[in-house]
Amino acid sequence: MLKAADLPDVVPVFPLSGALLLPRAHLPLHIFEPRYLAMFEDALKTPQRLIAMVQPLPRRATEDRPALHAIASAGRVTQFSETEDGRYMITLTGISRCRILREVEGFTPYRRAEMSWDGFERDLGPTEKDADFDRGAFFSLLARYFEARDLATDWESMKSADDELLVNSLSMMLDFDLEEKQALLEAPTLVTRRETLVALLEYGLRGGNGEELMQ
Repeated sequence: MLKAADLPDVVPVFPLSGALLLPRAHLPLHIFEPRYLAMFEDALKTPQRLIAMVQPLPRRATEDRPALHAIASAGRVTQFSETEDGRYMITLTGISRCRILREVEGFTPYRRAEMSWDGFERDLGPTEKDADFDRGAFFSLLARYFEARDLATDWESMKSADDELLVNSLSMMLDFDLEEKQALLEAPTLVTRRETLVALLEYGLRGGNGEELMQ
């Protein structure tokens, strides 16, 4: 496990809308663009093997490089395989969230940023618990949400997952918009992330407005 002292000052950043990585969770990625192939290969040469996932802000048609949200999430390359045509299937394991202080100019085709890790010490600790989590009410809400969107899942496996795995996996998996994903990322604790997730599920069941919950 990486310690705070191991975290580098500068990390490559991968702007990707809708891709959310949370601490101790796993994010599969398909790497094929030349700049991101270079980023991946360079990351493998470092002791930490970190890549920071970050949500881009809405881009104007004239922008080549969209502005980025300030809070990103760094993941360690923990698994990869190469295809016959030179693409990579990789897995990032979430290490810690971080704050982008400034972008670092250089000769790499991909973007890099100077990071601050302050305020995210909890991410490097043990699995978080949620003592007040009412799983019965949560799964009732989740079942209605899945039914309304015609989604399928392995309910038995989901119900056996611990609190952190359940909340973080749903936060990453469900099709929330960019700003909603960012709100889930920036939630300070597992409890606040679960509360944000519940609010988003309820909002979705209202059809995105103030009407009563869909039955």
